Amino acid sequence: MVNQSFPLGFLLLGFSEHPELERILFVMVLTSYLLTLVGNTLIILLSVLDPRLHSPMYFFLSNLSFLDLCFTTSFVPKMLVNLWGPKKTISFLGCFIQLFIFLSLGTTECILLTVMAFDHYVAVCQPLHYATIIHPRLCRQLAAVAWVMGLAQSIVQTPPTLLLPFCPHQQIHDFLCEVPSLIRLSCGDITYNEIQLAVSSVIFVVVPLSLILVSYSAIAWAVLRINSAQAWKGALGTCSSHLMVVTIFYSSIIAVYLQPKNPYAQKRGKFFGLFYAVGTPSLNPLIYTLRNKEVKRAFRRLQGKEEGDSRES
Repeated sequence: MVNQSFPLGFLLLGFSEHPELERILFVMVLTSYLLTLVGNTLIILLSVLDPRLHSPMYFFLSNLSFLDLCFTTSFVPKMLVNLWGPKKTISFLGCFIQLFIFLSLGTTECILLTVMAFDHYVAVCQPLHYATIIHPRLCRQLAAVAWVMGLAQSIVQTPPTLLLPFCPHQQIHDFLCEVPSLIRLSCGDITYNEIQLAVSSVIFVVVPLSLILVSYSAIAWAVLRINSAQAWKGALGTCSSHLMVVTIFYSSIIAVYLQPKNPYAQKRGKFFGLFYAVGTPSLNPLIYTLRNKEVKRAFRRLQGKEEGDSRES
């Protein structure tokens, strides 16, 4: 049986097969979400308020932080409600909004991480021409390209996914509305949707990852030719945080989307998906603040400024 009309809503089963874990997951997700809100808001404020952080690297980092704030806010509140109570429904409109934002911002992050890798490549390999190449206008253009490509990808893929003929039980075996879960819910022909998902994965996941690897290969080759401990230290200081974020982000994506089609893999994939959707946005600000001396100094300067203002008042 196939539901030919738009369903009123769906059941997000999430982790309901593990009811003993739901309260633990609620605390973990809430903690991660609060860390995401505080950490990413702090990075945005520092990038805006501290003149010493008015550079391309922190412009892109503030874009990434704003993206993570929007990304998690699009589904975490609903997920917390579903984890805490017995009601696990989501309306069709709510599912549409979740899917649209999830696709758009997930794609934007892939492109934005690639842009940041290019910025690091120029900083390490072309330091004398860095200010000429990575000028403010180019930064704005590259950021705009990332956001527009994410929006375009969502506009292209969201309608065909939600226009699928869904099975009457309307049970999504996931904690949010995303393309693979909705495709599995369909009782009709999903050939076009699977091809579309595969093509978009190559364009927006494989190609950006390949460009990032090429950028870091060029950086490693340039540093090896210099053969200087100081050069290695400078390159690591510039690239280590971004490289760590890229490793965590793409490892999570590969674990979620490139898995065999069997029930065990799908159950395991939900936990990887939870880490990708909730864990990585909370880890990004921690990585950049704990491993970045400039951000630490900016935070101390902001604290000193606030203390000075409070003493004057």
